[in-house]
Amino acid sequence: MIQLLFLVLFAEGAVALLLMVKVGPLRELAMRGVDQVKTGKGPATVKTLACTLSVILMSSVASILNIQNRRLKLGTVSPMDQVLWRTHLLEASLIGYTLFLAFVIDRLHHYLRKLITLRQTASTSREEVEKLQMENRSLRENEEKSPNEIKKLQREIAKLNENMKKLKSETEEHKKKASAAEAHVNALQKQSEELLLEYDRLLEDNQILQAQIFNRG
Repeated sequence: MIQLLFLVLFAEGAVALLLMVKVGPLRELAMRGVDQVKTGKGPATVKTLACTLSVILMSSVASILNIQNRRLKLGTVSPMDQVLWRTHLLEASLIGYTLFLAFVIDRLHHYLRKLITLRQTASTSREEVEKLQMENRSLRENEEKSPNEIKKLQREIAKLNENMKKLKSETEEHKKKASAAEAHVNALQKQSEELLLEYDRLLEDNQILQAQIFNRG
């Protein structure tokens, strides 16, 4: 029993040391091992072992107290009682150290997990802050560019308004020219109709004159 307790105590001491001091990837391995112990049936097994060791510890303490009471009553202690007293004292000490180291390992694992979560949260928050800073810079740059762009757009709008005015004036001139050309065409059509009528009248007069000349001849 004592040899097993020494083995467990050394194993717990090694795990606690690896959790406290980062030695390459050994801390991660220790964290994974404790994670596995805390998952599934591990917690129930650990609690059962802790209760069993606590019962053995109380039994050893009770035996130590009984031996001390006998010593007080008798005034002397037999060699067997001395051996039993030392054995129970060593056993109780080893069990106490084992339970204490188990508690230390549990707390170290708990706080390291919290520290890892906080670091991840801090890195995520840092990334979000950097992203927000970049967005703020881009917004400031856009705000600085926007007045120049607005002035540029205002110039383009002014140019477009001038072009629209020119186009309107040109359109009005074209309309005037078109109306004048239409009036001229109408006048030419009337003049052509009058000329055709005059031509027909002259043609009739010519035919009449030719008929008169032919009758006289």
